[in-house]
Amino acid sequence: MTPKAQPDAPGEAPAQAESGAVSYEHARDELAAVVARLESGGLSLDESLVLWERGEHLAVVCTRFLDGARERVETALRRSAENEET
Repeated sequence: MTPKAQPDAPGEAPAQAESGAVSYEHARDELAAVVARLESGGLSLDESLVLWERGEHLAVVCTRFLDGARERVETALRRSAENEET
């Protein structure tokens, strides 16, 4: 998959992530593709900067998904421990 050359409008992906329009897996896969393109070299400075910015944006989206998942697991573990105590 070829990453998009232009980043989304500011604030667009977090809103999409919250609404479920972008999945964690999609953001992760696109981030991996961005990193591969940057590592392969041969890009102009402008192309590299656009991809870097896109990668930073995707990393934030992935982090938000992972933070949410971590919170859900911690909540489930707390509830389980509370149920075992009673």
